[in-house]
Amino acid sequence: MVQYTLAQSPEVLLTVPGKDSAKARDKAMDQLMKLMEEGELPTELEEGFGPQQLIEVKETSDTASDEDAITQAVQVLSNLASLKLKVQESRTEALEIRKAVDVLFSDNSVTEEEITRLKEGFKVLKNFAQANLRYQEARTKAENARQVLDQALKSPDK
Repeated sequence: MVQYTLAQSPEVLLTVPGKDSAKARDKAMDQLMKLMEEGELPTELEEGFGPQQLIEVKETSDTASDEDAITQAVQVLSNLASLKLKVQESRTEALEIRKAVDVLFSDNSVTEEEITRLKEGFKVLKNFAQANLRYQEARTKAENARQVLDQALKSPDK
């Protein structure tokens, strides 16, 4: 189904089966002529008004935006899952390195080997801390994503 309207009378809707085509516009013109003959057209049309002047009415669909929201929600949750795994995998090593950092603040002497191991561990510590921050941020966003999915999965009979 396709719908047409007139610039002069946007409240007038002419519905024709099929999609926008010359044939569909001709059928809409037939409906328009019938309305004019019956005196039901609220406006006068100029001489030479033709099918090409009909305006196709596009239906705005909430379904498309709902589907986009669902897709985005799934992406947010997928991102959360990946970040959670990354944080879990690096947590143990990062916490061990964090304990080793305390040696820098003590008066005990340290070997060059301990310092080298610590410097190498800072990268792991930094990566863990950044991933953990991203995970916490993603978790907040994922709460909304979970609500979107819960709403979409809700049974219509409830």
